[in-house]
Amino acid sequence: MLQLQISRFPPGAYLVVEGKSDSDHFYIIQQGSVQSYKATGSGSTPVALGPGDFVGVVACMSGRLQIETAIAKTDVVAISVKKEQYPDLIKNNTPVALKIIKTFANRMRVMNEMLTKATLKGVVSETYDQIYKVARFYEKTSKHNIAVFAYYQYLKTRPVGPNAEDAKKKFAFLKPKTHAVYLEPNSEMTRSYPQDCMIFSESAPGADMFIIQSGEVSISKIVDGNEVTLAILHKGDMFGEMALLENKPRSASAIAHTDCHLMVINRANFNQMVATQPQLVAKLTTTLAERLWSMYRQLDNANLANPVAKMIDMLSLQLEKKNIDVNTLINKQHQSDLSCQDLANLCGIPHEAQAKAIYEFQQDNHIKIINQKIFIKDVVELMKQAAFYRKHPGDK
Repeated sequence: MLQLQISRFPPGAYLVVEGKSDSDHFYIIQQGSVQSYKATGSGSTPVALGPGDFVGVVACMSGRLQIETAIAKTDVVAISVKKEQYPDLIKNNTPVALKIIKTFANRMRVMNEMLTKATLKGVVSETYDQIYKVARFYEKTSKHNIAVFAYYQYLKTRPVGPNAEDAKKKFAFLKPKTHAVYLEPNSEMTRSYPQDCMIFSESAPGADMFIIQSGEVSISKIVDGNEVTLAILHKGDMFGEMALLENKPRSASAIAHTDCHLMVINRANFNQMVATQPQLVAKLTTTLAERLWSMYRQLDNANLANPVAKMIDMLSLQLEKKNIDVNTLINKQHQSDLSCQDLANLCGIPHEAQAKAIYEFQQDNHIKIINQKIFIKDVVELMKQAAFYRKHPGDK
């Protein structure tokens, strides 16, 4: 039988502290008021939390350090839930799982906006006209498989829009030369996408989420004519859940980074999954928590002034995502699966500045390039260098 502990906090007491490793549990507030905030790095607006809200759930479910500090503003009573208790908790309490997942989805949408603004110094309006800008960007960069998909989605959502005639001409011209797939969704439970084909476009409507069965998928946004890669996802990762959960336009684009095979989950089978498969819901919660943690960490990267420092820190972040004990990496080397171009895109370095940044990055004595992929000579030393850069974000 599931037994949960009740914790009490007087005013001024800390429930969790940013950077601490006490992340084997999280709290569900029963009574009282809590203020949550991020003290270091990017900073954020303090958030008031109350009954039914969660504290420390991102760090707990991702197995990472605490990403925020939470302090009791009044007397607080909270339920303490250990990570291993979570599947049992949601087995008989589906609304708790759904609330956590929807809370994650909402926070990720906010973080997407913050990350885009910090990385590219701009914001994106979630209008259908943004789809046209996405199509134009990929056409100009000669990624025609992606462009033709985006032009089609624009015409589908804005058939008489201000750029409809141009989009029709571009689509008709490009379509015979490309192999874009699934311009229209279907009822198939699995789909295969060739490399450099769009799965969905930012600002387009959507009601499916996906689980990667093989291959890699990049998640990206276009702002002011530049591309920022938010993540490169791998086998077992899930994506597209925010549109499904919030019934809002896609907040970012998904593109096949390599040939990939995906499982499709629509709203109907998602609701069935939540009700009947708590282990998959627990996996989804963990996946979202890890992605949210990564976005907080990537936001700190966006605040670095030096492009090479950004690339070193982003490379370190890719290692941190693997959640490997640093003590096992001393004097160890590592062959990354990222190219310098991948890394520059993840950092959101403007296209016109990428060549210089990549050249200077390649001169760093912690790395070398083998078969166009980044080879790290000493993992721990590179991570120390990245930590130094984060402590001095304004250094040029």
